[in-house]
Amino acid sequence: MKILTLILVHILSIPIFADYAINVSISEQRLYLLEEGIIIRSYPISSSAYGEGQIENSLKTPLGSHEVKTKIGTNVSKYEFFVSREHIPQEVEIIHEPIDSPNDYITTRIMWLTGLTEGFNKGGNVDSFNRFIYIHGTHEEGLIGKKASHGCIRMLNHDVLELFKIIPPKTAVNIYL
Repeated sequence: MKILTLILVHILSIPIFADYAINVSISEQRLYLLEEGIIIRSYPISSSAYGEGQIENSLKTPLGSHEVKTKIGTNVSKYEFFVSREHIPQEVEIIHEPIDSPNDYITTRIMWLTGLTEGFNKGGNVDSFNRFIYIHGTHEEGLIGKKASHGCIRMLNHDVLELFKIIPPKTAVNIYL
């Protein structure tokens, strides 16, 4: 009995990570977080104002299978921004009206995506990672729910904070029409 108790204590002390996945619906402008195949969260997003596509410098949102390659911003305060993935410890003004400002601030958190399909969203001039495709917060919160980004998946800052806390790196991300 003592050995069985020790084995159970050992097994129960091992952290168990749920199997998470993300589905991004371009037509619905929504990101769905799934746990073990069941939707547990649904968030409004903004994909590219230029449409969908894989080609470098197109400013389009790439489709297909991706995964979160790296997460950036663990201790960054809400509404602070990044330039080339470097934290700038300064808050930006959040625009709550549907206004497209001249700036494209990446705020709060970054989940940097890498494509998984060679020749489609990985490698050459279609590489999502080399295109710097992220899931991230934005200062243009009034545009969430509309196509407004420059290729990335934008989220409300409180939503991107929540998602960032839940998912581990290597979480599968499927972007589809």
